[in-house]
Amino acid sequence: MKHDLTKGNVVKVLLCFAGPMILGNMLQQLYNIIDTWVVGKYVGADALAAVGSAYSLMTFLTSVLIGLCMGSGAMMSFYFGKREDRMLRNCMLSSFVLIGLIALGICLAVLALQKPILRILQTPAELFELMERYTTIVFYGIFFVFLYNFFAFVLRAVGNSVVPLFFLGIASVCNVVLDLFFVLNLGWGLEGAAWATVAAQAFSGIGLGIYTWVREPRFRFSFREFVNCEKPMKEIFRFSAITSAQQSVMNFGILLIQGLVNSFGTVVMAAFAAAVKIDTFAYMPAQEFGNAFSIFISQNYGAGEKERLKKGMSRAIGVSVGFCLLISLLVFGMARELMLIFVKPEETEILKTGIEYLHIEGAFYIGIGILFLLYGYFRGINRPGISLVLTIISLGTRVVLAYTLAAVPGIGVHGIWYAIPIGWVLADVTGILLMGKETINIGSKTCA
Repeated sequence: MKHDLTKGNVVKVLLCFAGPMILGNMLQQLYNIIDTWVVGKYVGADALAAVGSAYSLMTFLTSVLIGLCMGSGAMMSFYFGKREDRMLRNCMLSSFVLIGLIALGICLAVLALQKPILRILQTPAELFELMERYTTIVFYGIFFVFLYNFFAFVLRAVGNSVVPLFFLGIASVCNVVLDLFFVLNLGWGLEGAAWATVAAQAFSGIGLGIYTWVREPRFRFSFREFVNCEKPMKEIFRFSAITSAQQSVMNFGILLIQGLVNSFGTVVMAAFAAAVKIDTFAYMPAQEFGNAFSIFISQNYGAGEKERLKKGMSRAIGVSVGFCLLISLLVFGMARELMLIFVKPEETEILKTGIEYLHIEGAFYIGIGILFLLYGYFRGINRPGISLVLTIISLGTRVVLAYTLAAVPGIGVHGIWYAIPIGWVLADVTGILLMGKETINIGSKTCA
């Protein structure tokens, strides 16, 4: 099913388009959640800590590629809104070559620099070998992550958010089956969980690429056309590089926090590994709604629908705030039950630390929900630099406060938890003020 986001009831169109994207991202999160559950329940606390730390590292590395895909997707949706099919195809060809080469470069670089990276993360000596074994395998999945996200954003740019969900759904089922088979039946332990994830990523990436080529003739290109892509490539690089920088800064800040968490030892690492999975899964629908909102804004900006832009922002805030308030109540009230999904009841210290984290984070999801909408709005009106500024404010505050408060006696690891929502709120205030100025500017000129 395809959606023209420039027509129809704003809330209905947004929810119908965002729904498959939200479900798809939930399934994507299941890759690591399944690994965490299987490893935590059947391999042990050390392996759980290793998987959690590797997750933060892998998220940072793939965020570079996802940001580039997101930026190119926003440009494609802009040209789709303007009904310029030639520029749409040129944009896809240029971005595929550019981002594909970057994906290969990242994959080769991290495999070559694996040990120094793990040392920078302050990986405890007792976990170093486990981390190395796990990351050696999951790094092979980086290129497949690029393939899936690239073709997913290509299809979403023209209003198709259902097909990416279909392929991700099958891949998630494969991941579950292979996880259980490799770890429980074959006894491959940590390596089994890693191979299951890579296999699922390969299926979703290659499968979605084949589908797009076969079923979407408008995107079929010949590399002979590449000689005419110098101008669109420069434009894509400029726009996508800023979006990628925003995603990378966001996840680099998380990586710095992971390094600080690692310095508190295996118990805190294991608690953080489980709690972050819950945390990410809880607010992920708000994040993906923000991504869908970005495509909505971009299509309408390209089509010159100024009033629809304003109406879309007000409606989207209402939807996101309502969801975040509900999910905050659920996570805060069910923190222990959620932690027990990943942690054995007798591991009381891990449980206690994870519950404390969720009680603090769970009360403030409205902050990050609004922030995701602001990111989407500024990307959609071709101002990704402002999204980058908001990310720097949010993550800069978080990192500085976390390292400062964690060193204070009596506060310790709690300082890391409190720093996160404080960063969200400061970025929200800044973004709302800047959005008011941009709305005035849009109203005084032609969007496209």
